[in-house]
Amino acid sequence: MANVTQSRPLSPHLQIYKPIPTMVMSIVHRITGGALYFGTLLVAWWLIAAATGQAYFDLVNWIMGTIIGRIILLGYTWALLHHLIGGLRHFVWDLGHGFDPAVSTRMAKLTLVASICLTALVWIIGIVIRLG
Repeated sequence: MANVTQSRPLSPHLQIYKPIPTMVMSIVHRITGGALYFGTLLVAWWLIAAATGQAYFDLVNWIMGTIIGRIILLGYTWALLHHLIGGLRHFVWDLGHGFDPAVSTRMAKLTLVASICLTALVWIIGIVIRLG
């Protein structure tokens, strides 16, 4: 519904606002939160497989070891770390800091960079440990 006097929407939405880093990271934070529900089901599946028996546990490990399984695990790792760092960003705001637009934009960009770097670090450590 348009405002008759100014011909603009009464309730702006994503098609009206110009995306800025803080807005995009807020949306991604919500998406990663949702993705963590799916990832937690994977963790539960793995734990149930471990409790069920060696054959089923080996099957689940094989599935998670395929290319698709590893991509899913990589995505879960990134979602977990990104959501964690985004939560820390929100915690800083809860403490009353980081509201300056330049600071909040820097924090949003840092959230993305840090989550990617930490995901790479976790996977590198995992590969090094696995290769022994």
